[in-house]
Amino acid sequence: MSAVDNPTIHRVMHEIKRRRLQVLRVVDLTPRMRRITLGGPELAGFVSLGTDDHVKLLFPQNAAETAALEHLVLGAGKTDQPMPAMRDYTPRRYDLKTLELDIDFVLHGDGPAATWAEQAKPGQFLHIGGPRGSMIVPDIFDSYLLIGDETALPAIARRLEGLAANRRALVIVEVENGAEQQRLESAAQVDVIWVLREGGKHHLLTTVQQITVPSGNLYAWVATESKVSRQIRRVLLDEHGLDDQFVKAAGYWRLDGSDDE
Repeated sequence: MSAVDNPTIHRVMHEIKRRRLQVLRVVDLTPRMRRITLGGPELAGFVSLGTDDHVKLLFPQNAAETAALEHLVLGAGKTDQPMPAMRDYTPRRYDLKTLELDIDFVLHGDGPAATWAEQAKPGQFLHIGGPRGSMIVPDIFDSYLLIGDETALPAIARRLEGLAANRRALVIVEVENGAEQQRLESAAQVDVIWVLREGGKHHLLTTVQQITVPSGNLYAWVATESKVSRQIRRVLLDEHGLDDQFVKAAGYWRLDGSDDE
């Protein structure tokens, strides 16, 4: 059933499949955001129906973990096999005609994903798995409130690109500095507030407290550090009076270093 057939927020589950893809292109979008295009015949059949879907990227750290990839079954539960490091990332774009998949990486200097992305070159390979499922939010709302940091930009950009021309969106994104601002495309009427950490007097939570929420039937989506996402959700519910069932807040990473994105 498509989103047109089911015009409500709903989840669709997918077969979990592991794919070995090759790096095709590496492009720096900003000084701290790098887009890596992956591709190859194993991308055939890939599906990502939700704008904030996640695929698992696998980063073996030694020969044993590399060898285990050949027999790794994602979603099978605990195993005695060596397990590579895994991180969740949003598919920014995929094209089954050209068999290409774009993943945007924040180059924050540590962690298996950022370390791999720093040195990635065409010809290298990366294993991915999923998505396990998609939370589909049909474009049935008058307005959208999209809040996050750099890690949320791929999902925010996908959502904006899918909105109709008669929609409104308020986007609030916290980034390191002005050089990290990206152009966001949409047919909808979009207002973007960039919150700059470098030398800034305000942070994401303070900015959200001070906004005027877009009018009409509203869907709100939040993704940033786990604690901050919870705090923003409370502000949206308690101070702005939003409807709980139309507010989704996700923790994309944690200050303790166990980042998901």
